[in-house]
Amino acid sequence: MSAVQTQIRIDSEVKKQVTELFDSLGLDMSGAVNLFLRQCLYHDGLPFEVKRPRLSKETLETIAEAKRIAKDPNVKGYNTFESLKAALESDDE
Repeated sequence: MSAVQTQIRIDSEVKKQVTELFDSLGLDMSGAVNLFLRQCLYHDGLPFEVKRPRLSKETLETIAEAKRIAKDPNVKGYNTFESLKAALESDDE
């Protein structure tokens, strides 16, 4: 079986996120794409259902807010449950 080179265009943020995911699974981009393509052949179509999510406006706004908070360096973060619990129980604001 000979391999051929193929180019695809993907969003840079998506590539960053899936590269981290694939790394954690022991895959590289090429291996993951080959796995996906083989699954398409095995299923004789896409190996998953494709449909639009039905999220409410409130849910979409909440997701957007959570993303903003996650990227805000001024928002205090906690590394352990104990430190979060201590902050919640503290009277200091």
